[in-house]
Amino acid sequence: MDRPVKAIGLMSGTSLDGVDVALVETDGEDVDALGPGQTFPYEAADRALFEQALEAATSLTDRTARPGVIEEAEQRLTERHEQALAAFFTEFPEHRDVSVIGFHGQTVLHRPERRLTVQIGDGPALLDAVRAMVPSPGPVLAYDLRAADVAAGGQGAPLVPVYHRALARRLASPGPMLVLNLGGVANITFIDGERDPVAGDTGPANALIDDFMKARTGTPCDRDGAAAACGTVDEGAIARLLDHPFFAKAPPKSLDRNDFRAWVAQRGGLDAMSLEDGAATLTALTAASVAACLPLLPARPRLVIVAGGGARNPTLLAMLRARLGIELVTADAVGWSGDFLEAQAFGFLAVRAVRGLPLTFPTTTGAPRPLSGGRILCA
Repeated sequence: MDRPVKAIGLMSGTSLDGVDVALVETDGEDVDALGPGQTFPYEAADRALFEQALEAATSLTDRTARPGVIEEAEQRLTERHEQALAAFFTEFPEHRDVSVIGFHGQTVLHRPERRLTVQIGDGPALLDAVRAMVPSPGPVLAYDLRAADVAAGGQGAPLVPVYHRALARRLASPGPMLVLNLGGVANITFIDGERDPVAGDTGPANALIDDFMKARTGTPCDRDGAAAACGTVDEGAIARLLDHPFFAKAPPKSLDRNDFRAWVAQRGGLDAMSLEDGAATLTALTAASVAACLPLLPARPRLVIVAGGGARNPTLLAMLRARLGIELVTADAVGWSGDFLEAQAFGFLAVRAVRGLPLTFPTTTGAPRPLSGGRILCA
């Protein structure tokens, strides 16, 4: 497979918003065209079930085990992905001739220091459902894309940097640049020409803010950063929180969605803050943790391109501009699809997996060598 093909990526991120479905045309090296994307939100009952699975997964030692609520969550997650694909093909029937599907699943546990990462999602069941939606012979499905990297001693995240580099080739690059993805966790890709990208998680992003808003108000997020915009940042709390050793560590490095929950509870002082001040302080923590990573990069970037759900938060963008002091634009502003960049990436990565090309590099995950990965199923 060395010619461009249609690939669909399926992404369910740490924010538990829903299933993103996006199409990209690629040979796994370059991006020929960006196709349509859609988001299919989870219902409240789905999110509650997946949150229970996240809690239950903390005790897992076997990445193949699916005890109790985790098995139920995997079945529900797979069903929601089947429904999302069916709706996508109904809306875009011209793309039923897709050649490759990349299925990320849902991360419920990520502990690379124990060589353990768990993404739920039943690949064979999903492919069986897809066979009924598309003409024969149907697509190849690639899934479980993180496991090989973690088994080899890598961080298993982020996986998207090689896609960022492919997208960057389409730009008139001003020099070193940074792609910042703001999902449940914030992660960066440093790109400077054709050298292997440097990447890693920088700290918490939407997950802590969402959890705080849900606990205080019952709402799932701080929409448009409205609460944070009315609050005052507690800089003392920011300093205490940045004292965590993770922030002084150079990339590559990775986080689990809940890694900073206890740290923030112990040191953040959020219980004594108003809703607005707490939201402002957590939003500023995201910006400050990205800024803390800049001195750890090979060079200072001249441009920051922001993608992910956080790119729609004007308060967070303003805090990033203030703390980074670098030109900052959204992915949409440079012709990328900020909302569907990660889903597109998993279509791109699936093509690379089918071709046996590397998904991760020593500079992106700390893997000992460039590694491919994934389980491959043929229709």
